[in-house]
Amino acid sequence: MSEQPTRDRPWMMRTYSGHSTAAASNALYRTNLAKGQTGLSIAFDLPTQTGYDPDSEMARGEVGKVGVPVAHLGHMRTLLDGIPPGEMNTSMTINASASWLLALYVANAEEQGVASVDLRGTTQNDIVKEYLSRGTYIFPPVPSRRLIVDMIAWCSQHAPKWNPMNVCSYHLQEAGATPVQEIAYSMATAIDVLDAVRESGQVSDDDFGQVFGSISFFVNAGIRFVEEICKLRAMTEMWDRIGAERYGVTDPKARRFRYGVQVNSLGLTEAQPENNVQRIVLEMLGVSLSKRARARSIQLPAWNEALGLPTPWDQQWSLRMQQVLAFETDLLEHGDIFDGSHVMEAKTTELRDAAQAELDDVLSLGGAFEAVDTLKSRLVASMADRTRRIESGDQTVVGVNAYTETADGPLGGSEAILTVDPAVGEEMIADVTAWRSDRDQSAVDAALAELARVAHSDENIMPATIALAKAGGTTGEWGSVMREAFGEYRAPTGVGGALGRVTGKLAEVAGRVRDLDGGPPRLLVAKPGLDGHSNGAEQIAVAARDAGMEVIYSGIRLTIDQIVASARDEDPDVIGVSILSGSHMELLPDLVGKLRAEGVESAVVAGGIIPEADRQPLVDAGIAAVYTPKDFELATIMSDIVDLTVRHRT
Repeated sequence: MSEQPTRDRPWMMRTYSGHSTAAASNALYRTNLAKGQTGLSIAFDLPTQTGYDPDSEMARGEVGKVGVPVAHLGHMRTLLDGIPPGEMNTSMTINASASWLLALYVANAEEQGVASVDLRGTTQNDIVKEYLSRGTYIFPPVPSRRLIVDMIAWCSQHAPKWNPMNVCSYHLQEAGATPVQEIAYSMATAIDVLDAVRESGQVSDDDFGQVFGSISFFVNAGIRFVEEICKLRAMTEMWDRIGAERYGVTDPKARRFRYGVQVNSLGLTEAQPENNVQRIVLEMLGVSLSKRARARSIQLPAWNEALGLPTPWDQQWSLRMQQVLAFETDLLEHGDIFDGSHVMEAKTTELRDAAQAELDDVLSLGGAFEAVDTLKSRLVASMADRTRRIESGDQTVVGVNAYTETADGPLGGSEAILTVDPAVGEEMIADVTAWRSDRDQSAVDAALAELARVAHSDENIMPATIALAKAGGTTGEWGSVMREAFGEYRAPTGVGGALGRVTGKLAEVAGRVRDLDGGPPRLLVAKPGLDGHSNGAEQIAVAARDAGMEVIYSGIRLTIDQIVASARDEDPDVIGVSILSGSHMELLPDLVGKLRAEGVESAVVAGGIIPEADRQPLVDAGIAAVYTPKDFELATIMSDIVDLTVRHRT
């Protein structure tokens, strides 16, 4: 009998999921674990991520849409029912409210007799990338960094197996970052936070190596998978050097570049979405082929995420991709198959040196937190360049700008995506109302007062936050206290500093704009609700500006009333509304109704992840045009805006 080869241990396999309610999400988690998933990756809904309860006006239309609502300890109990906290490795995609969700997780574990020192998992907790790309920030940079530092310091003493921060280059690539920018900006964020931890005095020199080792990364992997392999090898080398040279970490294990990954979502297409299957597989190779730079955990998107919320079957397909690679191929039987490759070594060196120069530049600007405005403008410009390359055909996307001929496939139809019952919002409002009525209000009031006191001091925020979680406080109550203490922040849009290219069809539109009676179109770009993914809105604003239009864009997270007031005051010809969170059916008809009630007759167009079945109901509600990811030609959209302007003025 031949001897079986020794195989490396596979990476942790996760599926990023959560929707509707804690009970529905728990059922999904337990099903996925039974199918062979080896770790949890929790997606929270936008109100939870931005510190609101389900009954807040800001939460309207958003509850349970892009993740699970967790408003109090009862929800955390239900969410993790039957999943032993001392055995599970849990990743929580949570940032501005990360300290609160970790507090709920700790409180739930303690109720089951599991001490915080035994917990394993990760809180994302990277607020810089929220300012730059994802948009679920709450507080200004300095107090936000304080919260991250407090969590890191607390975990070093009370939850040493927990990764308190997951530095995210993933979302930077989703916002248009080049590989060099992705490396440099994520490293700059990590340095900024680690410097602040050291300066806080909360961690001794003897413990700093452990703190450095607790910082993990969450990276992206695009379709150029050879370059992605080199990018990760470059990040591995740079992180080791930063640990040794900047922080004096002597333990090589503590200096390891430990990262999880979700492969690229930006490149998933609505047109011919079946092509996304091979895109996902190829991108997975970028984070698994090189043993020296292999991911510690992998979660794959579903093939149809550009269409809407994937079903459990779609998530199973993505999990099976990982399992086939890990258990059927011989990948894990070998050392690093690229060691000694001149091509790989040369590309790795090129990326590392360019990223170091970019990193040095960011540090010269005062670091990532200080340079948010500059970094945002650079990312918007990079995304504009990518968008124009696809539009011009310089960058091929199969099924989108090349090889567009297709046959009808069996994977479409209304059953192909998961829809959240609109009644979930009302259910959660009733739930949180009942929770408040059944708790010891005096204990909650005392915990809120203590949290407010600590927030205004220089004490660590975690003990008071955990006490509030145990007392029965809610996400919105925590958020209200912290907003009062720290204030709220509006991140830069990056549009003003982004330089686009006026060529081809966009130049033709610019000519029409110059000749338009009454001057250039006035376009109001608006993002209602809590959806922070602003790439589309930013690129529309940049293209419209480059075409010569007057653009009004105030950034993300506007209420319907704020948009109506802006339209009343600015008198736009066209209002462009971007929604990617699934709240379009609740928010858009309401917006049109309120605009008309105020006498605003501007045409309203909508863009985002909008299922085809919702197109006609939106048109019937007064939406003039609906754009989805397959409408990638910005010049065509700009031409439509000129046409709508002409109609509005006549």
